[in-house]
Amino acid sequence: MALEVTFRDLSVCLHRLHDALNALQVTLGDKPADDESALADGVETVVLDLMGTLHEARKAALNARKAVGHPLDLDRARRALTICQERFHRIEQQFAADLVSYEKMKELARLGNARRAWLPWSSTVKQGIEQCQPPLEQTSAALAACWQELVEHSGTTSISVKNTGQKIIAGRALQKEMIRERMT
Repeated sequence: MALEVTFRDLSVCLHRLHDALNALQVTLGDKPADDESALADGVETVVLDLMGTLHEARKAALNARKAVGHPLDLDRARRALTICQERFHRIEQQFAADLVSYEKMKELARLGNARRAWLPWSSTVKQGIEQCQPPLEQTSAALAACWQELVEHSGTTSISVKNTGQKIIAGRALQKEMIRERMT
């Protein structure tokens, strides 16, 4: 049961990250109408890229979540979780390099100071970027928990036998052993 709960938590964390990035995307559209900025367009492009990659991560997390349900398929869960992890890692790298880096934050502040019409926009965008950090950290922790649960479950081997009415023929040594047990 803990395995399913852990994978559900990952989906919830990815959903929260989606909400934070979506709020940032809405904020980006609130730029001054009669002025253009290459910085604003660049940030908007980065957020759209992040949203696309996040969509792929969420799809993979959903596939992993289904794989840990009934019937349990640990190999399928591992493959899906690997895809999710790769996409999330790409999101973290792009977020760090293209949004929250010191240089980008400095450029946002500079835009607001240089063009007063952009000051409210740049301040709100900065806050939106900062609000994406907690969901990123929570998702990272949720991914680690999924990997831990997956490893713990893969260490235990369980075999499920289903009677389909087929006859199983054992080797001669096993047959002799079974006959001996019946006689005693």
